[in-house]
Amino acid sequence: MSTTDPIKNEMQLKKFEEYYLLEKPVYRNYALIILGLNTAFRIGDLLLLQWKDVLCDEGNNCKDHICITEQKTGKSRSVAVNDSVRKVIPILWKESGCKKECGYLFTNGRRTPAPLSRSQAFRIIKEAALYAGLPEHISCHSLRKTFGYHAWKKGVEPALLMELYNHSSYRVTRQYLGIEQEDKDRVYLDVQL
Repeated sequence: MSTTDPIKNEMQLKKFEEYYLLEKPVYRNYALIILGLNTAFRIGDLLLLQWKDVLCDEGNNCKDHICITEQKTGKSRSVAVNDSVRKVIPILWKESGCKKECGYLFTNGRRTPAPLSRSQAFRIIKEAALYAGLPEHISCHSLRKTFGYHAWKKGVEPALLMELYNHSSYRVTRQYLGIEQEDKDRVYLDVQL
C-alpha cells in the first residue's frame, strides 16, 4: 500500500501552487490547491464548501472563519481565513460568475452545477505535482499533510496540530508530519549545548 507524502521542499511547493495560475491558468484549480494547503481540510470537506461557508455577503467580503462539520469524524471545525485564502476567494467568486445560488466553490463545470469529483481533484493535484517534479506519492491528502509539516517546521507544537486535525492520537499526527531521519538529525545538529 502506498502512502501519501507532504510536500516538504519549499521551491517545489511554490511551483506546485503556481502551476494553475501561471503555467496552465485554471483559477478554480489554483484556488482548490490554495484552500487545500491553507485550511488542511480533507478533500471531501473541501469539495463540499459552498459560497455561504466563505462569504459574508455578495462580493468580496470573506468570513473570518470557515466552519464545517467534518464528514469523516462528524466533529465541528473552525478554520481562520488567512491572507492567502482571503486573496483567492474574491477572484474565484468573479471567475464563477458571482452566483451564490450555484452553491459550490469548486464545481464540475457542467450545466447542472455539482461539486468537483474526488477523482477530478486527484487529477488536478497530480498534474501540478508532475509539473513541480514531486515524487509519486502526492495526492489530495498531501495538501492536508503539507499544512501540518510546514506548521511543525515553523514551530507549531504537534499537540496543537493534533487538535487542529481532530486526530484521536498523537501517533496519527506524527505520521502526518512525515518526520524522517534527516529531521531528527537536524535537531541533534542544531541543538548545541
